[in-house]
Amino acid sequence: MSNDPRFFAFLKERIGLDVASVGEAIIERAVRQRTQAVQAQTAAEYWQHLQSSHDEQQALIEAVIVPETWFFRYPESFATLARLAKARLAEIKQMRALRILSLPCSTGEEPYSIAMALLDAGLAPHQFKVQGMDVSPLSVERARRGVYGKNSFRGGELSFRDRHFTEYGDGYHIADRVREQVRLQVGNLLDPALLANEASYDFVFCRNLLIYFDQPTQKQVFDVLKELTHVDGVLFIGPAEGSLLGRHGMRSIGVPQSFAFSRHAEPAKPEPLPVFMPAPLPPRSAAPMPAKPRPFSTVSAHVVPIKAPASDADTLLSRIATLANEGKSAEARAACEQYLNNHPPAAQVFYWLGLLSDVAGSALEAQGFYRKALYLEPQHPQALMHLAALLESQGDTAGARRLQARAARSERADSEPKR
Repeated sequence: MSNDPRFFAFLKERIGLDVASVGEAIIERAVRQRTQAVQAQTAAEYWQHLQSSHDEQQALIEAVIVPETWFFRYPESFATLARLAKARLAEIKQMRALRILSLPCSTGEEPYSIAMALLDAGLAPHQFKVQGMDVSPLSVERARRGVYGKNSFRGGELSFRDRHFTEYGDGYHIADRVREQVRLQVGNLLDPALLANEASYDFVFCRNLLIYFDQPTQKQVFDVLKELTHVDGVLFIGPAEGSLLGRHGMRSIGVPQSFAFSRHAEPAKPEPLPVFMPAPLPPRSAAPMPAKPRPFSTVSAHVVPIKAPASDADTLLSRIATLANEGKSAEARAACEQYLNNHPPAAQVFYWLGLLSDVAGSALEAQGFYRKALYLEPQHPQALMHLAALLESQGDTAGARRLQARAARSERADSEPKR
C-alpha cells in the first residue's frame, strides 16, 4: 500500500527529497503511520485525504523528517566563523551588522551555536544577526521555545552550557541574550519566493541537505544558496557535500574540517582540500544495502558489497559509519578492527580507517589506509578524493590532480547510461 509512487512524487515536489537517497522503506513507514493516524482504510483513501488537507501534507513531511543535530556540531566551523566574522566587520568598517543564515535550522541548535560562538568571540549584539529557517513548523516551534535535553549537548567541551543556559526541569533553557540574536521562521528552500526581498548574507550554513536531492534539484538548490550568499561571503556545508560545491565552481577556503566554501578563494600556496565524510553512493550490485538514515539526519556511508555474510558484515559496517559520524572515533576504529578480524578485507573499512586517521591528524597513517582501499577497489571515489586532499596539502599538486582526474572519470562512468 505505502509504496505507491504518488507519495514519493509528492515528497519530491514539496521538499525535493530523492527517494533513492533514503530508501523507500523510510517513506513507506511514514505513510503507514499517517494512514493509521487518520484512520484511512486504503492508500487511495489516504491519498485523497492528503490532497485535501494542508495540515496532513505537513504531517507527512514531519513524519519523514527526523532532525539529528546538537550544539556546536562540527566545532571547527564555528571557530572559523568567529575568525571570519571579525575580519568581515573590519572589511566593511563596521558600517552594518553581519547577516548570517542557517537553513535548515532544525530545532535551533545550529543558529544558537552561531550566536554563542560570535558572542564568545567578543562580537557585540548589534554587530550581527542570525536568521534560522526550516521547512518544519514543529522544529521551528521547538527552536523558539529554546529548551533542550541532554541529547543536544554532545562531546567533551560543554563549557558553553554554563555560560549560556540555565537548568530547566530535566533540560536546559537558552539565555535570552542568545535568543535575541536569532530570528526563526518557517520556509522552504524550493520556494521561488524564498527571501526574495532580503539582502544577501555574509555567511550561510546549509548542512547535510544537498545529499538528499537528485542532481537537478541539487543544482536548483545550489543556485538559490549562491544567490543568498554575498559575493564575498562564505557558505558552510556538510562534510559529504564538498564535491558537489566543487563541481559548481566553489572553492574550499582551506581550513581543514571547517567545510567552508567561497566563490573565488585563491590561496597563495597549494590549498589543502577539506576532509569530506562519505556521501551515499549508488549501488553497484543487487547485494543487500545497510539501513539508510532518515533525511536531514546523520550521513552514513554506502557499503560496498563483499563476500562475507551480508547480514553480519553490513550491520557492522553500518555501525562503523554511525560511530564515526557521531564523533566516536575510538569506538569506530575498534569496530573496523573487529570487522577485519572476522571478514575478508573490504575497501570501505580501510577507507573509514583512513578517514579516522585523517581527522586525528595522522596524515601518513591515513595515506596508507586510503591506498589499501584503492588497492582493493581502484576507483573507490571517496578514497580517491581524500587521498588527493592529503597529497595537495603536502604540496604534491600533480599527484593530487591525477587522483582527482581518476575520481572524475569514475563519476562520469557511473553516470553514463549502460547499454
